[in-house]
Amino acid sequence: MNVRARGTRRVVAAVAAVAAGVAVAVAAVPAAAAPASGTPRFLAAEELPPHPASPWYAGPVTAGQPDPLPACGGDALPSIASHRAYWTEYDTNALQVTVVERSEQRAKDFAALLRQDLAGCAEKLMRENPEVTATERYYGRLSVEEGAYVYGVHTTTTWGASDIGLYSVGRDGTTVTLVRWAQMGTFQHAQVDDFKNTTVTAVDKLY
Repeated sequence: MNVRARGTRRVVAAVAAVAAGVAVAVAAVPAAAAPASGTPRFLAAEELPPHPASPWYAGPVTAGQPDPLPACGGDALPSIASHRAYWTEYDTNALQVTVVERSEQRAKDFAALLRQDLAGCAEKLMRENPEVTATERYYGRLSVEEGAYVYGVHTTTTWGASDIGLYSVGRDGTTVTLVRWAQMGTFQHAQVDDFKNTTVTAVDKLY
């Protein structure tokens, strides 16, 4: 399915911002402290899909919504979210957002909302930005805790940009996590198997 999409601008802007801040971030971000009891753990940098020419770097775990919001799934994220950004020295970046709900049913409903948003992301992007075209793929369910689901979105623009993003949403009890990996390229450049492994790790680490 080829559709038009908004969101690549967000991805491109995020890549540019991350690239500009790599040198500062590497020097300024301390090693992550051990999480308090009952607090979800986030992915470590080395648990991201391996980059052939660069290590991954991780920012601090930060309360609130990420800025900018991810192109897919971002509109559903509440203010109670926590997030962590990741980047390499090249054109690849990633994000993990985690939400702890008050009950398992609320978490189940929120995970379903994220899945609906991810499944319809390309069509939504089409409606909101006529300069971008997107193609979407669903990569299936992963058997980890209460399950995780993986999606891919490729976007191209009228000015020649081409970006590939992988997204996943998973749940463990009352906690839901959204993981995004993105770089310049097409579906051929998507590290789907590595991203699935990263997703399993992310959900396993929630508690």
